[in-house]
Amino acid sequence: MTTKHHRVHLSRGILDLTYQSDSFALDELLDFAERINPKRAFLFVSKVLGRHIPVAPSSMRAAFETLAHQIPDHLPEPILVVGMAETAVGLSAGVHQTLQKRYPNALLLNSTRHAQNAPLLTTFSEEHSHASTHLIYQSDDDVINGQLLASKTLIMVDDEASTGKTCQNLITALIQAGLSHIQQVHLATLVDWSLAQSTPSLFDDVAFYRHHLLCGSWQWTTTNDKTVTMPDVATTKAGSQPIYPLPSWGRTPTLDSTTGIDSLWQALPFSPDKFVSKKVLVLGSNEFVWLAFLVAERLEQKGVSVKFASLTRSPIAQGTAIRHRLSFYDNYGLGMTNFVYNVDFDEWDLVALCIETPPDGVDELWQHPKVAIISPFCSASPLEKL
Repeated sequence: MTTKHHRVHLSRGILDLTYQSDSFALDELLDFAERINPKRAFLFVSKVLGRHIPVAPSSMRAAFETLAHQIPDHLPEPILVVGMAETAVGLSAGVHQTLQKRYPNALLLNSTRHAQNAPLLTTFSEEHSHASTHLIYQSDDDVINGQLLASKTLIMVDDEASTGKTCQNLITALIQAGLSHIQQVHLATLVDWSLAQSTPSLFDDVAFYRHHLLCGSWQWTTTNDKTVTMPDVATTKAGSQPIYPLPSWGRTPTLDSTTGIDSLWQALPFSPDKFVSKKVLVLGSNEFVWLAFLVAERLEQKGVSVKFASLTRSPIAQGTAIRHRLSFYDNYGLGMTNFVYNVDFDEWDLVALCIETPPDGVDELWQHPKVAIISPFCSASPLEKL
């Protein structure tokens, strides 16, 4: 593969990239932005993840499947797929769903920053993040927990790796929590910038492999060392709003991440047939993105012109990849500022916001004539409203 170079000028410095890719061009996968974060000034903004930039569900699905197909056959089982909150919990579920065609008994387990009514397995740190602490929970099912602890292959899924440190922190935490049979670790990312910054193996007795759509390394040069104040978004507490107890889509270990989709689909307050010729944006909320993505994918399959994006607690400066920025209070009752990027209500005929909390807990920003709230707490018939 040909090695390429790219330079990004941001207000706080210059990001120099050296990279290789044989399937996706850099501008097909990424744009760039500035974090409102004193730990790290830059952010790789995915164009295929459906987080900060709206994207067609079919494009997201293609990225999920392309990444999953890179993971080899004949892996030691049991297999555990772990996704990183909040950005990669939908990506991990998509990779897991594809992998289950070859490994039907693979488990999915996502980290979370939302306290759960479940036994805590471990915690670990993502040191450069706006919210560094991750929680990982066990299941109430002893059989599932037995399979979890017996895992021989761990597939860690994240949107990007920039140093490899988070992967190392996760593996250490899981082994110390009782996953002592791990033989292989596969780091599966959309982009991997850690190749020049990590050792070939994380541990002497664990084989380590990488899978990605684009890889390389980065160098950051600070040109403006201005003070940056980051909003406090690091809580892992439970909020005042209840979270609907849908079947697990990954916050606790699960074999089937899709069992809650029917509850969410039945809560649609509009008929998809009425929006076939309209522009629809489906939004997930924070970590609640996988089932929301499946709603968007169903709408697309019914002929609706739909794109998908998500609310987030990640503070990003407007400019470069972020052309539009809205801030509001979170719907979990944490009193925390949340954001949505590149979403202008005027550009859409309908914005469908999918949440796992009661609709009366959303910020007044979402009380907009173009916004439909989709919550499993609602029981609206699809033909009842719009």
